[in-house]
Amino acid sequence: MNWIILIVAGLCETGFTFCLGKTKLAVGAEWWLWITGFAVLYVLSAVLLAKAAQSIPIGVAYPVWTGIGAVGAVLLGIFVFHEPATFWRVFFLSTLILSIVGLKIVG
Repeated sequence: MNWIILIVAGLCETGFTFCLGKTKLAVGAEWWLWITGFAVLYVLSAVLLAKAAQSIPIGVAYPVWTGIGAVGAVLLGIFVFHEPATFWRVFFLSTLILSIVGLKIVG
């Protein structure tokens, strides 16, 4: 169950990076809505990480959490914010995913 909590925490991290990205072009009330979403997801992500870390070693939980957030942020950048999907970005994204899977296997 704590692995599911950790995955949800990582997805919340991806969500707050999305909200942060949306603030770049937002103004006024829209900016405040995106910042509020950022803050809520940020806190939720940290709380869920703390909950998952009660039974998953922090040396595994934290890198998996940040890895999910990093992979999600790169994918959002490519698919939502139209950032380039160069060979090297995809290559290093793949190595990051393999590292997260490896930590799950050994953790």
